[in-house]
Amino acid sequence: MKAPLERLLSYVAVDTQSDPDAGCIPSTPGQFDLARMVCGELEALGAQDIELTDHCHIYAKLPGNTPGVPAVGFIAHLDTSPALSGKDIRPRVVSNYDGGDIVLNEETGCTLRIEEYPELKRYKGGSLVVTDGTTLLGSDDKSGITEIMGMLEYYAEHPELPHGDICVGFTPDEEIGHGTDCFDIERFGAGLAYTVDGADLGKISFENLNSAEARITVAGTSIHPGRGKNKMKNAALMAIELVNMLPAAETPSHTEGYEGFYHLTEFRGDVESAELIYKVSDFEADKFEGRKERLRRACEYLNGVYGEGTFSMEVKDTMRNMREAIEPHYELVENAMAAMRDVGVEPVLMPCRGGTDGVRLSFMGLPCPNLNTGSHNCHGRFECVPVESLEKITEMLVALVARYAKQANHG
Repeated sequence: MKAPLERLLSYVAVDTQSDPDAGCIPSTPGQFDLARMVCGELEALGAQDIELTDHCHIYAKLPGNTPGVPAVGFIAHLDTSPALSGKDIRPRVVSNYDGGDIVLNEETGCTLRIEEYPELKRYKGGSLVVTDGTTLLGSDDKSGITEIMGMLEYYAEHPELPHGDICVGFTPDEEIGHGTDCFDIERFGAGLAYTVDGADLGKISFENLNSAEARITVAGTSIHPGRGKNKMKNAALMAIELVNMLPAAETPSHTEGYEGFYHLTEFRGDVESAELIYKVSDFEADKFEGRKERLRRACEYLNGVYGEGTFSMEVKDTMRNMREAIEPHYELVENAMAAMRDVGVEPVLMPCRGGTDGVRLSFMGLPCPNLNTGSHNCHGRFECVPVESLEKITEMLVALVARYAKQANHG
């Protein structure tokens, strides 16, 4: 069986960074490069009905060998975040990790400091895959692909083990919100599934932030500063007033768990005009609506100060909390928790403070909780993953498939 580390290193060598400005799916050609590699591996291990679509979705299944066992699906994404370069990734394995700081790049001084990431202490004595401090690692979500492929390979090499159809789907452009735009649930073949796109070992998510994008434009009036009294309206300064009307502690850098936030993702402007783009998020629907209303009222107030039409806002909901779609199928979560315990891992239910393909799929009729990949510090140069977590999560996926077979056999 191919070692998870070997598989991961082969995947991260392919640049699959998505591009939010491309206007096509997939947004980058490298995603096809990885997809073809994965399809070759699927064919080699005996998967059937393998398809790579024009939009870079992979569908495949390992046919079941036991009647009456439901098909179980697993999904991960091919792309990596556009937040940092995914080209020429130079991963390094830190063996027998001593639990302290890791110098990622001696030339630049980039260091993974335990003071900032104390959770890494728990991996003392193990092995960590890290970057060279100039790129992300790509563990999000190539670790997920690694673990799914490892689980498939295990069952392919152990045909005596009972299981139903194991359906897999690998998607493009998840990081820019287009992973499920062209996803065909009927073609996928399973009525229940899991995304393998989560956090560190033991974490399971079945709820996420409701989110919206608020795009606010500010119209100013430019005039010679020497003659600007009572005439100039500085759009950039007025936009800053709006920013200062929101709670300073309700941003991503000040919140955790079930706490919502306002996230200013873009701010550009000058005297004549300005634009702010906010991500507005909260777990509870009423609080989510309240956050959007607070922004509207702030714009209305400032229009009262500077004149009607100075501030305008467009709001677009982008994501719903999948909890409402998962709770009627909560046995998916319970089975995942039991599978973790089967391999000696204590599960932790963790609210997802971002999103996955599973959010949209759950509302499309495919209930899809999110499972851990073992990754830490995704979307940045400090991204890393313990080798032992890759191995343990692969075992957990094997145990999860086995659990569905066992339940079916016991009626």
